[in-house]
Amino acid sequence: MATNQQRREAAKRKLERQMARRAEQAKRRKIVGVGATVGAVVVVAGLVVFFATRGSDNGDAAASPTTAPSSELNIPAQRAAVPQRPTPLANPVQCQYPATPSEPAAKPNNPPQGKDIPSTGTVNVTLKTTAGDIPLTLDRALAPCTVNSFLSLAQQGYYTDTSCARLGTDTSLMMLQCGDPTGTGSGGPGYSFADETFPELTYGRGLLAMANAGPNTNGSQFFMVYGPAELSPDYTVFGSISDAGLQVLDKVARAGHDGSFDPSPGGGKPNMEVKFTAVTIG
Repeated sequence: MATNQQRREAAKRKLERQMARRAEQAKRRKIVGVGATVGAVVVVAGLVVFFATRGSDNGDAAASPTTAPSSELNIPAQRAAVPQRPTPLANPVQCQYPATPSEPAAKPNNPPQGKDIPSTGTVNVTLKTTAGDIPLTLDRALAPCTVNSFLSLAQQGYYTDTSCARLGTDTSLMMLQCGDPTGTGSGGPGYSFADETFPELTYGRGLLAMANAGPNTNGSQFFMVYGPAELSPDYTVFGSISDAGLQVLDKVARAGHDGSFDPSPGGGKPNMEVKFTAVTIG
C-alpha cells in the first residue's frame, strides 16, 4: 500500500504534467494574462496534496470545473477613464496586415486595406448577442489600425454566429474575451497587425482591448473589461463599452464560467452563452 509520502509525490508529478500541458495550450491561444496565476498554482498544489493524503481511490479522475458564484463576485460600479495618448498620432496613418501562414483564417475574410487610415474620430458599433446588446464606441485616436481591422471584420460578417470563449472573474482580471470563430481561444483572421500601445495605458471597467499571444500578434480576438484589470500596458485599447453593455457583461459574469481555462490563463467558457447574432455599425 502506498504511503502518504508516495501519494503526495505521485500527485505532485501529476500536477506538473497537467501544468506543462496547459502551458503548451496557452502558448497557442490569444490570451490575456492574469497576475494571480502563481497564487492559483500554489492553491491547486495544496489541494492536490490534501486529496492525496485522503487516500482516494479515484486519483486519476479529473477535477470538477470551478465557477464563480454570484454571491462572491464583487463587481465595481465605477467606470475607468478612457485613456488618451500623450502625443497624438499622425493623421492619416499607414497600417500593415501581413498574413500568418502558420495560423490560417478561422473563418473566410479579406484583410483590410491599410492605406491612409484616419486617426481621429469615433465609430459606434453594437454587438448584438444572445445575452443582450452591447454597444461600443471605437476610438480611432487610440488605435486607428485596430479600429480599421475590427470594422472590416464586422462588415464581412466575421464575428456573426461566433461565441465568446473565455470569461474571467478573478479579482485581478474581470473580462469577457471574444472574437474567435472556433470558440477555443486559438482562432484568428489569418493576418496580424502591430500593437498600438503606450506606457501610460491602464485598464478597467468599461474598456475594450485586443487579446494577443505576444508582441504584435493582434488578430480578431478582443476582450471587454467589466471590473479590475491588473495588466501591463501590452494590450491595445481601442474603445469603450456603454453602460447598457456593461449591464449585459455583469449579468454574464454573475452566471459564472466552467473553469476550462484554469489555472492558466484563468477563467473559462461562460455559463451564459454570449453568441453574436450581428454586429451593426453606426
